[in-house]
Amino acid sequence: MAVKSKRDALAESYFTYLEGERNASRRTIANYQLALGQFQTFRAEVTWRAATADDFRAFLLEMLKREKSRATIRLTFSALRSFYRFLMERKNLPVNPLQQVTMPKAEKLLPEFLTLQQVINLLEAPARLPLSKQAPAWMPLRDTAIFELFYSTGIRISELASLNVHDIDPYSETLRVIGKGSKERVCPVGGPALEAISRYRQAAKVTTGPLFINKSRLRLSTHAIEMQMKKYLRFAGLPMTMTPHKLRHSFATHLLDNGADIRSLQILLGHANLSTTQVYTHVSTERLKAAYDAAHPRA
Repeated sequence: MAVKSKRDALAESYFTYLEGERNASRRTIANYQLALGQFQTFRAEVTWRAATADDFRAFLLEMLKREKSRATIRLTFSALRSFYRFLMERKNLPVNPLQQVTMPKAEKLLPEFLTLQQVINLLEAPARLPLSKQAPAWMPLRDTAIFELFYSTGIRISELASLNVHDIDPYSETLRVIGKGSKERVCPVGGPALEAISRYRQAAKVTTGPLFINKSRLRLSTHAIEMQMKKYLRFAGLPMTMTPHKLRHSFATHLLDNGADIRSLQILLGHANLSTTQVYTHVSTERLKAAYDAAHPRA
């Protein structure tokens, strides 16, 4: 499904609202632009005000024919529903056609995560991988600090990339994080992560401003972090499907496996709803069942 670049005034005002009033991230806005653009391409002759439930059902059918995943479909329609709520609240649209469109049920996919040994292999990879001639000598220390902090706190990649030096308090062993919707939370940070950050900062002479920098001493982007992780995954022989977000899954799963309660985990992860956090209880339960089946003589 090609996406047209054209956007009308209603869509533009919605994106302005997302950025200015909702303080949505660039990635969220880009995803919503993509969703609206896909429908415009599919029904180029139909305006937003004239679109009917049948138009959106046809769009849904087209996505299913193209074998789009249920998660992708639900995210696309979530963006469209949000847009139409905006039209009703701000642009006097009398009827929301999407209220009559039924979504396919979400696929029950359990989060993928690393084992403890795999995490250790990843944490050790930056120090073991030979340094390229173009890279500054402090880069392996930076990358070790990044992975240690990911695993120690379970923060999102966007949250990690936006950290500044003053967000880390080594005395209270905490980290101030600005999460989704500009909500602030404080996360405990483990000793190994704090030590790794201290070694990196000292070697790279990072005293103020962005915590994690590139060789040009500018803030490290989320894309750069993802690319660095891919390099170390390949070197360590770990699954290439792993991402920084799956380190977050690993953090959550390992905490639950070791006795953390679900509400504490919700706070640590910065989830607005407990239901979002509860998926990790399913992971731990499935692992418990597997262990039971393997070990019990009458399982």
